[in-house]
Amino acid sequence: MRWLWSSHWTRIQTTLMFGPITVPYECVMLYNVARLKKDIDFDDVEFALGEMCNHVKETYDGFIAGQVYRYAGFISDEGSVGEYGEEGDHIAIVTYWKSFEEHEQSHKDLPFKQAFSGLMEYCTDTKELGYNLLWQGEK
Repeated sequence: MRWLWSSHWTRIQTTLMFGPITVPYECVMLYNVARLKKDIDFDDVEFALGEMCNHVKETYDGFIAGQVYRYAGFISDEGSVGEYGEEGDHIAIVTYWKSFEEHEQSHKDLPFKQAFSGLMEYCTDTKELGYNLLWQGEK
């Protein structure tokens, strides 16, 4: 996502884009898996993803923080139980919100829908699941 800013902003934006986040206990977490279409690479989807994430970050007061992960292809044999198949190329979009209702309201906004449709040009499907925080800690 470094492509979003001119070179004199790179150091500042890199800190803002790739620095640590703080997740308050009272928040909700939304976990969205976006499966990429065949022959689409992360480099192809990066611009649309960056536009969508930047829109959310700059627009919605209920948004706390977010993270985007690219599937690395490994599956833990030690941490997995049951059958699983080929996961395919996908990204995980993890967002933290003050409430589920604020998340849902943001997704009803036309500018968000337009940004999301830009991402969907590269995806076959998405599934977004919501979670309440039960425990957190750090070392």
